[in-house]
Amino acid sequence: MASSNDRSNAPRPRGGARGGDTAGAPGRRKPKARSSADSTPRFYYKGNRIKQLRAFCHVVKFGTLARAGEALFLSQAAISLQLSALETELGVRLLERARPRFVLTREGQMLYELARPLVEGLEGLDQQFRSQLQGLDAGEVTIAAGASTIQYLLPPLVRAFREEHPRVRLQLHNVTGKDGLALLRQDQVDFAFGSMLDVPYDLSYEPVQWFDPMLILPRDHELAAKADIRLEDLSPYGLILPPQRLTTYRLVDLVFQQRRVPYRVAIEVGGWEVIKEYVAMGLGISIVTGICLTEHDHTRLEVRNLRQYFPQRSYGVVMRKGKYLSTQARAFVDLIRPGLFGRGGYDEAGHSER
Repeated sequence: MASSNDRSNAPRPRGGARGGDTAGAPGRRKPKARSSADSTPRFYYKGNRIKQLRAFCHVVKFGTLARAGEALFLSQAAISLQLSALETELGVRLLERARPRFVLTREGQMLYELARPLVEGLEGLDQQFRSQLQGLDAGEVTIAAGASTIQYLLPPLVRAFREEHPRVRLQLHNVTGKDGLALLRQDQVDFAFGSMLDVPYDLSYEPVQWFDPMLILPRDHELAAKADIRLEDLSPYGLILPPQRLTTYRLVDLVFQQRRVPYRVAIEVGGWEVIKEYVAMGLGISIVTGICLTEHDHTRLEVRNLRQYFPQRSYGVVMRKGKYLSTQARAFVDLIRPGLFGRGGYDEAGHSER
């Protein structure tokens, strides 16, 4: 009888047959018949279809692997693998490379229309669930806005919202445009309300009000007697403008430069109310947006419309594409204008793809 050591050292039959009974030549494994399931290619990302669909929808939304990767906190290689796995498993081409962006094929468009509401619904599930639990009588709404919007546009909206939803907490972040966009991208606010000249591709902007550019002068200023004031007439007088980092200053500078009209800035100061007060004191003249002018201002200032030289400024709502609005935030947006960012509109490209 063989010892245990002998048994452990004895050669074992290959091929997995029980009792050492092998078919065919010794040491050879009988080929197993492949099932239909075995013949299907297996991919690393196959087990999580939602990741594939999220990658697909974000590439469509942002146009490039890099932007989609930033939104999902994934590398471009990971996004590319998910897209390849999805296309292979579905057996169709979903995206075509049209530099510098991807464009949808016919099959890709069909899948996007099916997948987008699913992906958006899942991404907003937590917030939607909390909103449904709380209802409109609780929760909060966070808005990013500049000083002008908070001072001149938001007060009647805030009053109306507080009357309808007194238990909802409102947070108004008084920030410049750049800081407001940062808060949007970090999901620290529900939406922003203000003016935009150039809309990044990852954001959506819906203008709701427009204001003309206005020249304001002291009532006794010598230009006040002129029926028609031209841009060249402003050259001899010092302008009072907001800081250079703000859009108004850059817009004024652009128009004067394009028309090759010299100008000079006498005072640079922030805040429309301060600027109007300084003009009323006779310290200079200014070009402001009509949003800041009240009935009282027309009694102490000479006001002229400069729309023939400067473009109108629009004010509206800014959202991150793909952002889910809570019930409370949607109620506030509907006060601004019902139906803003309806399906099929809020993830269209903005005025700029920079």
